[in-house]
Amino acid sequence: MGSTKPRVFAYSMRSDEAGFFASFCSENGIELGSAEVAPSLDTIPLAAGYPCVSIITTIVDPAMARAFRDAGVGFISTRTIGYDHIDLAAAKAVGLRVGNAPYSPDSVADYTIMLMLMATRRMKAILRKKAAQDFSLAGSQGLELHNLVVGIAGTGRIGRKIIKKLSGFGCEILAHDLYPSDEVRGLARYVSWEELVRSSDLISLHMPATEANYHLVNRSSLAAMKDGVFIINTARGSLVDTAAFIEAVESGKVGGACFDVIEDEAELYYNDLRGAPLKNRDLALLDAYPNVLVTPHTAFYTDQAVRDMVENSLRSCVAFQRGEENPWEVKL
Repeated sequence: MGSTKPRVFAYSMRSDEAGFFASFCSENGIELGSAEVAPSLDTIPLAAGYPCVSIITTIVDPAMARAFRDAGVGFISTRTIGYDHIDLAAAKAVGLRVGNAPYSPDSVADYTIMLMLMATRRMKAILRKKAAQDFSLAGSQGLELHNLVVGIAGTGRIGRKIIKKLSGFGCEILAHDLYPSDEVRGLARYVSWEELVRSSDLISLHMPATEANYHLVNRSSLAAMKDGVFIINTARGSLVDTAAFIEAVESGKVGGACFDVIEDEAELYYNDLRGAPLKNRDLALLDAYPNVLVTPHTAFYTDQAVRDMVENSLRSCVAFQRGEENPWEVKL
């Protein structure tokens, strides 16, 4: 990577990441500092003297942005695709630059297909019955994907990969995106959001968390959906109005759902909260429904994806320090 020795401080380092950090830094001459703790106003001084920090999902608000700047940090790389936890306006205001770290789209795509099958085959209800030694068939009858119209909202890297994998199941696939992809056109039919909502038996969300997409699934869009619709969300919790969704589950409008993300998950995932009251009543309620499965934001979690996130975060930090083209930098 050249003669200059880049310096990076990594926060929230997990044991499964440590080996990838160590090997990549050793091979590429990167001086690494690290801590298992997340960045906070108390822990930001750990990064003093490091031009770059690598974080995961910690919220970076204006106070945090100023503290990073005051510690001498110039670049924040998040080891995630999404970067909505970073206040970009605040970062820009204090002169911080920001990058993300894309990873293998197969990780989320495979997981999403799994959730589609679990939802349509009533897997949560089946497992609950089995745990109670109820081996009857009542309430366990599922649906076959080839008989369904599946709507994919968002055809970026992950959405495209899902459509490619889903095409093997023989179902009709609808797609919606502001920027249609030629790669998708041969496998799916692009439609408006309104038509996708109206025509799909199963809707899978793969859109970023933007102001325009906030509560895209709301009372109005839910009312327009087919009775018994299935909803999958492995993108961002803010895409779904949780209160409206709960009403739709209880009314029977929603036949089933699998969510890997929920609103206000930041203080929950990825902490061990055994024995602690959950500070998210909606999660407790969603967990109670036999036709709603919630997983703790683990769709990304494969060995390949973790390696990609670590290495791309480090590559981004090195590019920043060397003034090189940085394909991972977010344009502020």
